[in-house]
Amino acid sequence: MKTKYQIIGIMLICFAGLRAKAQLQRLPLDSVLARVTVNPSLQAYDARVSAQDAYAAGAQNLDAPKISAGQYQTPYQVNPNTGSFMIQAEQMFTNPGKLRAKENYMKGMSKVTAQDKNYLKNQLIAEAKQYYYGRVVLERKLALLQNTQSLLEYMLKDANIRLTYGKEKLPNIYRAKADLYQLDNTREELNNEITQKNIMLNTLMNRDKQTAFAVDTNIVLKDYETALTDTESLANARSDIKGISRNIDLQQLNAQVQYSKRKPDFGIQAGHMFSYGGMANQYILMASVTIPIVPWASKEYKASLKGIRYEVAELQQKKMDMLNQAEGQLAALRADMSSKKRQLKNYNQNIIPALQNTYKTSLQSYEQNTGDLPSVLDSIKGLQSTRMDALDRLQEVLQLQVAYEKENETY
Repeated sequence: MKTKYQIIGIMLICFAGLRAKAQLQRLPLDSVLARVTVNPSLQAYDARVSAQDAYAAGAQNLDAPKISAGQYQTPYQVNPNTGSFMIQAEQMFTNPGKLRAKENYMKGMSKVTAQDKNYLKNQLIAEAKQYYYGRVVLERKLALLQNTQSLLEYMLKDANIRLTYGKEKLPNIYRAKADLYQLDNTREELNNEITQKNIMLNTLMNRDKQTAFAVDTNIVLKDYETALTDTESLANARSDIKGISRNIDLQQLNAQVQYSKRKPDFGIQAGHMFSYGGMANQYILMASVTIPIVPWASKEYKASLKGIRYEVAELQQKKMDMLNQAEGQLAALRADMSSKKRQLKNYNQNIIPALQNTYKTSLQSYEQNTGDLPSVLDSIKGLQSTRMDALDRLQEVLQLQVAYEKENETY
């Protein structure tokens, strides 16, 4: 009766575990990437863009007017009969061309920030893909371990039966047990790596770091090794290169700001004087204009314009170098991807089937009492090791695929 209750209890525990696993949230890659795009670091860039646009809204602000009042040409006596009390107002009007140039420059700053955000977004998405694909490969490795465990358990059970009839040696059984226990260490290592990748993915998604979830193990390998790229498509796709273009535009807007400094500003001054001693009241009404083109006032903006030209030339060279580096990197990734895929194909079509035949042959010989258990264990171990190597190669292909998408900035 006690045994019956123990069996029922074990069945309930297993059922609860299976139910919990079934209820585990499954997140496909698209859902993970959608959550990554609202990462706080990206939202910080949105706030910065809004701030820069807000600053640009006040770019056409004029200087505050100046109002003054006091004695004007009044003698030092208690009851003056000359002089006056004056009220005066002044206002400077910045040249509209200067204000427009300043506003355009400040608006251009947010465009650079927007490309900086896109660059960071591309980095985060690539990072999330790396963790996600790594998790997928780890899940496949766990499934492979389960298959190997089933094979070893079968062999161990058969060997124990043979031992009772004196047809098997005890050291071989101990070796089979050791191989079986070794799987526990490998499984523990894989589960630890899965936990680490879950934590990193939850961090990127801005969720509770210990939240468990399942992944979609169906993955698609892209045929990027046959793709062609050119500088124009790269310049239109990559946010860092577009960021350099926006910086060039910003420098050109800055040049317009500096060039607008040669335009004059205008001012007006008005004053009214209440005269003492019966003298007639007087007034002042004057206009003013600045003359920024005189040599001693034009040195600054002329030097700034010259410096901006050099900065634009630097940015253009940097853009060309970045495009050249990107084309070379993409070509290298395509070559590496093609090589790794050929190796993976060789594993799946030739190496693994050959080792499966080795295992079947050694198992058949063992069952016919013409072979020994160590040969079967060696074939199982070799098959598992090779399958693990094939999964490692698959992960390398996926990493290259992510690197290619990151370099080409395709989501």
